Amino acid sequence: MNKLLQQEIEGLKNELVEMRRKFHQIPELGFEEYETSALINDYLKNWGIETKRNVGETGVTALIKGKGEGKTIAIRADIDALPIEEKTDLDFASKNKGKMHACGHDSHITIALGTAKVLSKYKDRLNGNIKFIFQPAEEILSGAKAMIEDGVLKDPEVDAIIGLHNWPELNSGEIGIKTGSIMAAADKFEVVIKGVGGHGALPHKTVDPIVVSAEIINALQRIISREIDPQETAVISIGTLNSGTAFNIIPDELKFSGTVRTFDDNIRKYIARRMEEIISAACQGAGCDFDFDYHFGIPATVNDEKFTQRVIKVLREKLRDTKIVEPVTPSMGGEDFSLFLNKVPGTYFFLGTGNEEKGIIHSIHHPEYTIDEDILPIGVKAFSEIVLNYLS
Repeated sequence: MNKLLQQEIEGLKNELVEMRRKFHQIPELGFEEYETSALINDYLKNWGIETKRNVGETGVTALIKGKGEGKTIAIRADIDALPIEEKTDLDFASKNKGKMHACGHDSHITIALGTAKVLSKYKDRLNGNIKFIFQPAEEILSGAKAMIEDGVLKDPEVDAIIGLHNWPELNSGEIGIKTGSIMAAADKFEVVIKGVGGHGALPHKTVDPIVVSAEIINALQRIISREIDPQETAVISIGTLNSGTAFNIIPDELKFSGTVRTFDDNIRKYIARRMEEIISAACQGAGCDFDFDYHFGIPATVNDEKFTQRVIKVLREKLRDTKIVEPVTPSMGGEDFSLFLNKVPGTYFFLGTGNEEKGIIHSIHHPEYTIDEDILPIGVKAFSEIVLNYLS
Protein backbone atom coordinates (compact mmCIF):
# COMPACT_ATOMS: atom_id res chain seq x y z
CA MET A 1 0.00 0.00 0.00
CA ASN A 2 2.89 2.37 0.76
CA LYS A 3 4.18 2.42 -2.84
CA LEU A 4 0.73 2.97 -4.25
CA LEU A 5 0.09 5.72 -1.72
CA GLN A 6 3.35 7.42 -2.67
CA GLN A 7 2.35 7.40 -6.35
CA GLU A 8 -1.09 8.79 -5.51
CA ILE A 9 0.41 11.69 -3.56
CA GLU A 10 3.11 12.48 -6.12
CA GLY A 11 0.40 12.66 -8.78
CA LEU A 12 -1.49 15.13 -6.61
CA LYS A 13 1.34 17.71 -6.39
CA ASN A 14 0.07 20.14 -9.04
CA GLU A 15 -3.46 20.01 -7.66
CA LEU A 16 -2.17 20.72 -4.15
CA VAL A 17 -0.28 23.77 -5.39
CA GLU A 18 -3.36 25.00 -7.24
CA MET A 19 -5.53 24.54 -4.15
CA ARG A 20 -3.09 26.30 -1.87
CA ARG A 21 -2.92 29.30 -4.20
CA LYS A 22 -6.70 29.56 -4.38
CA PHE A 23 -6.95 29.68 -0.61
CA HIS A 24 -4.03 32.10 -0.39
CA GLN A 25 -5.94 34.64 -2.49
CA ILE A 26 -9.03 34.70 -0.25
CA PRO A 27 -7.77 35.19 3.33
CA GLU A 28 -10.46 35.83 5.91
CA LEU A 29 -10.26 36.65 9.62
CA GLY A 30 -11.53 34.57 12.51
CA PHE A 31 -15.24 33.64 12.32
CA GLU A 32 -15.47 35.42 8.94
CA GLU A 33 -14.20 32.51 6.82
CA TYR A 34 -17.36 32.19 4.70
CA GLU A 35 -15.73 31.98 1.28
CA THR A 36 -12.95 29.77 2.61
CA SER A 37 -15.33 27.29 4.24
CA ALA A 38 -17.53 27.22 1.13
CA LEU A 39 -14.53 26.35 -1.05
CA ILE A 40 -13.42 23.65 1.40
CA ASN A 41 -16.91 22.20 1.35
CA ASP A 42 -17.03 22.24 -2.46
CA TYR A 43 -13.80 20.27 -2.76
CA LEU A 44 -14.97 17.64 -0.28
CA LYS A 45 -18.41 17.29 -1.85
CA ASN A 46 -16.88 16.89 -5.32
CA TRP A 47 -14.85 13.97 -3.97
CA GLY A 48 -17.97 12.35 -2.52
CA ILE A 49 -17.02 12.99 1.11
CA GLU A 50 -19.69 13.63 3.75
CA THR A 51 -19.48 17.17 5.19
CA LYS A 52 -21.09 19.42 7.75
CA ARG A 53 -20.85 23.21 7.70
CA ASN A 54 -21.20 25.98 10.31
CA VAL A 55 -19.62 23.94 13.09
CA GLY A 56 -18.17 26.43 15.55
CA GLU A 57 -19.76 29.21 13.47
CA THR A 58 -17.67 29.00 10.27
CA GLY A 59 -15.96 25.63 10.63
CA VAL A 60 -16.35 22.61 8.37
CA THR A 61 -16.11 18.93 9.24
CA ALA A 62 -15.85 15.89 6.99
CA LEU A 63 -16.12 12.20 7.70
CA ILE A 64 -14.69 9.20 5.88
CA LYS A 65 -16.18 5.97 7.21
CA GLY A 66 -14.09 2.85 6.95
CA LYS A 67 -15.55 -0.50 5.94
CA GLY A 68 -14.67 -2.14 9.25
CA GLU A 69 -15.54 -1.15 12.80
CA GLY A 70 -12.85 0.66 14.73
CA LYS A 71 -11.66 3.91 16.27
CA THR A 72 -11.94 7.44 14.90
CA ILE A 73 -8.92 9.63 14.28
CA ALA A 74 -9.27 13.34 13.55
CA ILE A 75 -7.13 15.64 11.42
CA ARG A 76 -7.36 19.32 12.28
CA ALA A 77 -6.50 22.23 9.97
CA ASP A 78 -6.95 25.89 10.92
CA ILE A 79 -8.41 28.08 8.19
CA ASP A 80 -8.25 31.75 9.25
CA ALA A 81 -5.84 34.51 8.21
CA LEU A 82 -4.29 37.60 9.79
CA PRO A 83 -5.03 41.36 9.57
CA ILE A 84 -1.81 42.02 7.62
CA GLU A 85 -1.32 43.76 4.27
CA GLU A 86 0.51 41.30 2.03
CA LYS A 87 3.82 42.43 0.49
CA THR A 88 4.98 39.29 -1.31
CA ASP A 89 4.30 40.40 -4.92
CA LEU A 90 3.19 36.84 -5.67
CA ASP A 91 0.98 36.31 -8.72
CA PHE A 92 -1.58 34.75 -6.37
CA ALA A 93 -1.28 37.31 -3.57
CA SER A 94 -4.22 38.20 -1.35
CA LYS A 95 -7.22 39.78 -3.04
CA ASN A 96 -8.61 40.94 0.30
CA LYS A 97 -7.06 44.23 1.36
CA GLY A 98 -5.48 44.19 4.79
CA LYS A 99 -5.80 40.43 5.14
CA MET A 100 -3.19 37.76 4.49
CA HIS A 101 -2.41 34.10 5.05
CA ALA A 102 0.78 35.19 6.80
CA CYS A 103 0.77 32.13 9.05
CA GLY A 104 0.43 29.57 6.28
CA HIS A 105 -3.00 28.28 7.16
CA ASP A 106 -3.65 28.05 3.43
CA SER A 107 -1.11 25.21 3.40
CA HIS A 108 -2.76 23.53 6.40
CA ILE A 109 -6.12 23.53 4.59
CA THR A 110 -4.50 22.15 1.45
CA ILE A 111 -2.64 19.34 3.23
CA ALA A 112 -5.79 18.24 5.05
CA LEU A 113 -7.84 18.35 1.83
CA GLY A 114 -5.17 16.41 -0.04
CA THR A 115 -5.20 13.79 2.70
CA ALA A 116 -8.99 13.55 2.48
CA LYS A 117 -8.90 13.03 -1.28
CA VAL A 118 -6.21 10.35 -1.07
CA LEU A 119 -7.65 8.43 1.87
CA SER A 120 -11.19 8.48 0.51
CA LYS A 121 -9.90 5.91 -2.01
CA TYR A 122 -8.76 3.64 0.84
CA LYS A 123 -11.94 3.66 2.93
CA ASP A 124 -12.74 0.03 2.15
CA ARG A 125 -9.43 -0.95 3.77
CA LEU A 126 -9.92 1.08 6.95
CA ASN A 127 -11.13 -0.22 10.29
CA GLY A 128 -12.64 2.92 11.71
CA ASN A 129 -13.24 6.52 10.65
CA ILE A 130 -11.35 9.67 9.72
CA LYS A 131 -12.82 12.98 10.82
CA PHE A 132 -11.48 16.18 9.26
CA ILE A 133 -11.79 19.37 11.31
CA PHE A 134 -11.39 22.63 9.40
CA GLN A 135 -11.25 25.08 12.28
CA PRO A 136 -11.89 28.84 12.20
CA ALA A 137 -10.41 31.55 14.42
CA GLU A 138 -7.15 29.97 15.53
CA GLU A 139 -5.36 33.33 15.37
CA ILE A 140 -7.69 34.71 18.02
CA LEU A 141 -7.50 31.41 19.95
CA SER A 142 -11.26 30.95 19.89
CA GLY A 143 -12.15 28.47 17.14
CA ALA A 144 -11.22 25.22 18.85
CA LYS A 145 -13.40 26.05 21.84
CA ALA A 146 -16.32 26.93 19.57
CA MET A 147 -16.04 23.67 17.61
CA ILE A 148 -15.68 21.53 20.74
CA GLU A 149 -18.78 23.17 22.22
CA ASP A 150 -20.56 22.37 18.95
CA GLY A 151 -19.74 18.69 19.44
CA VAL A 152 -16.99 18.27 16.87
CA LEU A 153 -15.33 15.50 18.91
CA LYS A 154 -18.55 13.46 19.00
CA ASP A 155 -20.73 11.52 16.54
CA PRO A 156 -18.56 9.56 16.11
CA GLU A 157 -16.45 9.97 19.23
CA VAL A 158 -12.88 10.98 18.37
CA ASP A 159 -10.23 8.69 19.89
CA ALA A 160 -7.10 10.51 18.70
CA ILE A 161 -6.22 13.72 16.85
CA ILE A 162 -3.31 15.05 14.79
CA GLY A 163 -2.38 18.47 13.46
CA LEU A 164 0.61 20.29 12.02
CA HIS A 165 2.03 23.76 11.44
CA ASN A 166 4.30 24.87 8.63
CA TRP A 167 7.52 25.99 10.30
CA PRO A 168 10.12 28.31 8.71
CA GLU A 169 12.56 27.65 11.55
CA LEU A 170 13.08 24.14 10.14
CA ASN A 171 14.55 23.39 6.72
CA SER A 172 12.01 22.68 4.02
CA GLY A 173 10.59 19.18 4.29
CA GLU A 174 11.89 18.40 7.77
CA ILE A 175 9.42 17.29 10.42
CA GLY A 176 9.86 18.55 13.99
CA ILE A 177 8.16 16.60 16.74
CA LYS A 178 8.41 15.79 20.43
CA THR A 179 6.44 14.24 23.25
CA GLY A 180 5.11 16.55 25.96
CA SER A 181 4.84 20.34 25.59
CA ILE A 182 5.50 21.60 22.06
CA MET A 183 3.81 25.03 22.31
CA ALA A 184 3.21 27.31 25.27
CA ALA A 185 0.20 28.42 27.27
CA ALA A 186 -0.80 31.92 26.17
CA ASP A 187 -2.17 34.33 28.78
CA LYS A 188 -3.01 38.03 28.60
CA PHE A 189 -2.88 40.74 31.25
CA GLU A 190 -3.96 44.37 31.45
CA VAL A 191 -2.85 46.88 34.09
CA VAL A 192 -4.11 50.37 34.89
CA ILE A 193 -1.99 52.51 37.24
CA LYS A 194 -4.09 55.33 38.73
CA GLY A 195 -2.10 58.32 39.95
CA VAL A 196 -2.69 62.03 40.38
CA GLY A 197 -1.94 64.24 37.42
CA GLY A 198 -0.52 67.75 37.34
CA HIS A 199 2.06 70.06 35.85
CA GLY A 200 5.32 68.50 34.74
CA ALA A 201 7.24 71.23 36.58
CA LEU A 202 5.52 70.38 39.89
CA PRO A 203 5.95 66.60 40.27
CA HIS A 204 5.81 66.86 44.07
CA LYS A 205 2.13 67.74 43.77
CA THR A 206 1.36 64.62 41.71
CA VAL A 207 1.54 60.86 41.92
CA ASP A 208 3.24 60.04 38.65
CA PRO A 209 1.84 56.79 37.12
CA ILE A 210 4.61 56.75 34.50
CA VAL A 211 7.41 56.46 37.05
CA VAL A 212 5.47 53.85 39.03
CA SER A 213 4.78 51.85 35.85
CA ALA A 214 8.44 51.92 34.86
CA GLU A 215 9.37 50.44 38.24
CA ILE A 216 6.68 47.78 37.89
CA ILE A 217 7.65 46.75 34.36
CA ASN A 218 11.28 46.29 35.37
CA ALA A 219 10.26 44.36 38.48
CA LEU A 220 8.03 42.03 36.46
CA GLN A 221 11.03 40.95 34.38
CA ARG A 222 12.82 39.97 37.58
CA ILE A 223 10.17 37.28 38.10
CA ILE A 224 11.61 35.52 35.05
CA SER A 225 15.29 36.18 35.72
CA ARG A 226 15.36 35.70 39.50
CA GLU A 227 12.31 33.71 40.62
CA ILE A 228 11.88 31.03 37.95
CA ASP A 229 14.26 28.08 37.76
CA PRO A 230 16.68 28.90 34.90
CA GLN A 231 16.08 25.42 33.50
CA GLU A 232 12.37 26.20 33.12
CA THR A 233 10.97 28.43 30.38
CA ALA A 234 8.71 31.45 30.81
CA VAL A 235 8.19 34.82 29.15
CA ILE A 236 6.57 38.09 30.24
CA SER A 237 6.29 40.61 27.41
CA ILE A 238 4.71 44.07 27.49
CA GLY A 239 2.92 44.76 24.21
CA THR A 240 1.18 48.09 24.81
CA LEU A 241 1.85 51.15 27.00
CA ASN A 242 -0.40 54.18 26.76
CA SER A 243 -0.51 57.41 28.76
CA GLY A 244 -0.37 61.17 28.58
CA THR A 245 -1.58 63.99 26.36
CA ALA A 246 1.26 66.53 26.36
CA PHE A 247 5.01 66.76 27.06
CA ASN A 248 4.58 68.94 30.16
CA ILE A 249 1.63 67.23 31.84
CA ILE A 250 1.93 64.36 34.28
CA PRO A 251 -1.08 62.16 33.47
CA ASP A 252 -3.65 60.71 35.86
CA GLU A 253 -3.15 57.13 34.72
CA LEU A 254 -1.18 54.77 32.56
CA LYS A 255 -2.35 51.54 30.94
CA PHE A 256 -0.16 48.70 29.79
CA SER A 257 -0.85 45.16 28.63
CA GLY A 258 1.08 42.11 27.66
CA THR A 259 1.33 38.35 27.51
CA VAL A 260 2.72 35.55 29.66
CA ARG A 261 3.94 32.32 28.05
CA THR A 262 4.67 29.18 30.05
CA PHE A 263 4.79 25.39 29.71
CA ASP A 264 4.32 24.42 33.36
CA ASP A 265 0.92 25.10 34.92
CA ASN A 266 2.35 25.69 38.41
CA ILE A 267 4.76 28.30 37.04
CA ARG A 268 1.87 29.85 35.13
CA LYS A 269 -0.16 30.31 38.33
CA TYR A 270 2.88 31.49 40.27
CA ILE A 271 3.64 34.25 37.75
CA ALA A 272 0.05 35.53 37.82
CA ARG A 273 0.12 35.71 41.63
CA ARG A 274 3.53 37.37 41.81
CA MET A 275 2.58 39.95 39.20
CA GLU A 276 -0.34 41.13 41.30
CA GLU A 277 1.80 41.19 44.45
CA ILE A 278 4.51 43.30 42.76
CA ILE A 279 2.01 45.73 41.25
CA SER A 280 0.16 46.09 44.55
CA ALA A 281 3.35 46.71 46.55
CA ALA A 282 4.64 49.31 44.10
CA CYS A 283 1.35 51.18 44.07
CA GLN A 284 1.02 51.08 47.84
CA GLY A 285 4.51 52.51 48.19
CA ALA A 286 3.78 55.30 45.72
CA GLY A 287 0.31 56.11 47.04
CA CYS A 288 -1.68 55.20 43.94
CA ASP A 289 -4.38 52.71 42.99
CA PHE A 290 -4.42 50.07 40.26
CA ASP A 291 -6.56 47.61 38.31
CA PHE A 292 -5.04 44.28 37.34
CA ASP A 293 -6.80 41.85 35.02
CA TYR A 294 -5.07 38.55 34.33
CA HIS A 295 -6.76 36.31 31.78
CA PHE A 296 -5.73 32.67 31.68
CA GLY A 297 -5.95 31.89 27.99
CA ILE A 298 -5.27 28.62 26.21
CA PRO A 299 -3.17 25.96 27.95
CA ALA A 300 0.11 24.59 26.65
CA THR A 301 -0.04 22.23 23.67
CA VAL A 302 1.01 18.91 25.20
CA ASN A 303 1.51 15.88 22.95
CA ASP A 304 0.40 12.56 24.38
CA GLU A 305 3.44 10.44 25.25
CA LYS A 306 2.26 7.03 24.02
CA PHE A 307 0.46 8.21 20.88
CA THR A 308 3.30 10.54 19.88
CA GLN A 309 5.88 7.78 20.22
CA ARG A 310 3.75 5.77 17.83
CA VAL A 311 3.59 8.70 15.40
CA ILE A 312 7.36 9.17 15.54
CA LYS A 313 7.88 5.49 14.73
CA VAL A 314 5.49 5.68 11.76
CA LEU A 315 7.16 8.80 10.36
CA ARG A 316 10.62 7.27 10.62
CA GLU A 317 9.54 4.03 8.97
CA LYS A 318 7.36 5.45 6.21
CA LEU A 319 8.98 8.81 5.39
CA ARG A 320 12.52 7.57 4.96
CA ASP A 321 13.55 10.50 2.77
CA THR A 322 12.35 13.01 5.38
CA LYS A 323 14.52 14.20 8.25
CA ILE A 324 12.70 13.78 11.56
CA VAL A 325 13.92 16.36 14.11
CA GLU A 326 13.15 14.80 17.49
CA PRO A 327 12.93 16.28 20.00
CA VAL A 328 12.27 19.57 18.25
CA THR A 329 12.72 22.81 20.21
CA PRO A 330 9.28 23.80 21.53
CA SER A 331 7.80 27.16 20.63
CA MET A 332 6.65 29.90 23.01
CA GLY A 333 3.83 30.58 20.58
CA GLY A 334 0.32 29.53 21.57
CA GLU A 335 -2.03 27.17 19.73
CA ASP A 336 -5.64 26.39 20.56
CA PHE A 337 -5.07 22.87 19.24
CA SER A 338 -4.17 22.43 22.91
CA LEU A 339 -7.89 22.36 23.74
CA PHE A 340 -8.35 19.30 21.53
CA LEU A 341 -5.40 17.62 23.24
CA ASN A 342 -7.05 18.30 26.60
CA LYS A 343 -9.97 16.14 25.43
CA VAL A 344 -8.31 13.32 23.47
CA PRO A 345 -4.75 12.02 23.04
CA GLY A 346 -2.93 13.30 20.01
CA THR A 347 0.09 14.84 18.39
CA TYR A 348 0.95 18.25 16.96
CA PHE A 349 4.10 18.59 14.86
CA PHE A 350 5.99 21.09 12.73
CA LEU A 351 6.60 20.79 8.97
CA GLY A 352 9.69 22.72 7.90
CA THR A 353 9.38 25.24 5.08
CA GLY A 354 12.54 27.36 5.41
CA ASN A 355 14.46 27.57 2.13
CA GLU A 356 17.07 30.30 1.63
CA GLU A 357 17.67 29.33 -2.01
CA LYS A 358 14.02 30.09 -2.77
CA GLY A 359 14.05 33.25 -0.63
CA ILE A 360 11.75 31.72 1.99
CA ILE A 361 13.42 33.35 4.97
CA HIS A 362 10.70 35.29 6.77
CA SER A 363 9.00 34.20 9.98
CA ILE A 364 5.29 33.60 10.28
CA HIS A 365 3.15 36.76 10.69
CA HIS A 366 5.50 38.68 8.37
CA PRO A 367 3.95 40.57 5.40
CA GLU A 368 6.36 38.79 3.03
CA TYR A 369 5.83 35.32 4.46
CA THR A 370 5.23 32.42 2.11
CA ILE A 371 5.88 28.68 2.08
CA ASP A 372 7.91 26.28 0.00
CA GLU A 373 5.14 24.49 -1.88
CA ASP A 374 7.29 21.34 -2.10
CA ILE A 375 6.23 20.60 1.49
CA LEU A 376 2.59 20.04 0.56
CA PRO A 377 2.93 16.38 -0.56
CA ILE A 378 5.13 15.66 2.48
CA GLY A 379 2.38 16.88 4.78
CA VAL A 380 -0.18 14.71 2.97
CA LYS A 381 2.13 11.70 3.20
CA ALA A 382 2.72 12.25 6.93
CA PHE A 383 -0.99 12.57 7.74
CA SER A 384 -1.90 9.62 5.52
CA GLU A 385 0.67 7.24 6.96
CA ILE A 386 -0.29 8.13 10.55
CA VAL A 387 -3.97 7.51 9.82
CA LEU A 388 -3.41 4.26 7.92
CA ASN A 389 -1.27 2.95 10.76
CA TYR A 390 -3.83 3.92 13.39
CA LEU A 391 -6.77 2.38 11.53
CA SER A 392 -4.98 -0.71 10.23
